[in-house]
Amino acid sequence: MLLLEVISGEPLPKPDRGRMRFHKIANVNKALEYIESKGVKLVSIGAEEIVDGNVKMTLGLIWTIILRFAIQDISVGELSARDGLLLWCQRKTAPYDNVNVQNFHTSWKDGLAFCALIHRHRPELIDYSRLSKADPIHNLNLAFEVAEKHLDIPRMLDAEGLLNLIHSCHILSYLALIADII
Repeated sequence: MLLLEVISGEPLPKPDRGRMRFHKIANVNKALEYIESKGVKLVSIGAEEIVDGNVKMTLGLIWTIILRFAIQDISVGELSARDGLLLWCQRKTAPYDNVNVQNFHTSWKDGLAFCALIHRHRPELIDYSRLSKADPIHNLNLAFEVAEKHLDIPRMLDAEGLLNLIHSCHILSYLALIADII
């Protein structure tokens, strides 16, 4: 519930005190009711699954929270939050050589798009002209280190993991943080 208060900026009901299972379920239900009150449809996510540690359901809930409270606020005109964020990334990186953002997956794997976003905002932090598309590990590590050290963006991704990444939700979440800070 504290996470929801922080990410939404709104106070939530006080959690029930106690460590028994029924207290935990009651608290998760309060959080789920709050999320639903914000117009989010929660399909097949129940308090019991979260309390019992169902990883798939818990990750689904976290992704739903990120979409609603972090990414949905990024919009451009009538576009969805996802499409609005993609358009924002495309506009920010358009002037850069070797960057062609088309999606939240393969367009980011060489690290140049991340470096371009940072350079566009703070050019003194990255010498973009010295980067090579042939060295994705260096580019990704540079972008993540600079973002963490100078922009206070937590390092949610690592270079090796991103190269093997299957789902775009990790990149989408990280870009939502960048867009919020930049």
